[in-house]
Amino acid sequence: MIGLLKDYVKARLLDNDFMISGTSKEEELREFFRDLFPVVTDKKLIRLGGSADGGYLVPDDLDGCVGCFSPGVYNVSDFELGLAERGIPCFLADFSVDAPAIHNDLLDFEKKFLGNENNARFMTLENWMSRKGPQTGDLILQMDIEGGEYEVLIETSCDNLKRFRIIIIEFHSLDRILNPIGLTLIGAVFKKITKHFDVVHIHPNNYFKPIEYRGFKVPPIMEFSFLRKDRVSRRTPARTFPHELDRRNVADRDDVVLPKCWVAPE
Repeated sequence: MIGLLKDYVKARLLDNDFMISGTSKEEELREFFRDLFPVVTDKKLIRLGGSADGGYLVPDDLDGCVGCFSPGVYNVSDFELGLAERGIPCFLADFSVDAPAIHNDLLDFEKKFLGNENNARFMTLENWMSRKGPQTGDLILQMDIEGGEYEVLIETSCDNLKRFRIIIIEFHSLDRILNPIGLTLIGAVFKKITKHFDVVHIHPNNYFKPIEYRGFKVPPIMEFSFLRKDRVSRRTPARTFPHELDRRNVADRDDVVLPKCWVAPE
């Protein structure tokens, strides 16, 4: 399954060709969306990182977190710096760069991609966690690895995922859910997460316009913020999008408002 998903994500198309092999049934799509309706909890959202790409909304439940794993460095490390300034050590990884954009004693960098195997270029999340960071206590995961997130999440055990109190992931190729195979594979990843985590925020990346199909709108790239269910004592459906702290990923492009199919009906 992991190899199939890896090839599937890499083969992503930006037009409607992905519908040729058959579109997903409407009720199955509705079920997929129902599992991902964002909620407002007793932990308000705050923004960490810059005012554009690289900044994320996270639940204000950082006290006691003992570390953050953040694969996908590129040339921005504002999010990790914000955590370091709160005394939370951050473990960064990216084979495509030689070092983070900034230096801080609480930032640890490894020149590797995250994936589903361990070799000179790749490492699994579980391997990384076993070698770096505290072995007890709650962690944070912030992941933006250009489509590799699906194989990483499938490869990672639920026990290790539950080590994270907060998870922030930019998901790519989400328009693939309009294809039956894509809906099955991507749906399995989200079910694995939402078994133990609430969706507390979704923000569409405005680099691409949403793909429309039979009343459904699917932004190809979206940022999700999750909070582990045991940290939530109160939850109600989220209604206001964009959030007042949201910012456009691309400043000179029209904003993309989270489509209604992703929000619980009133």
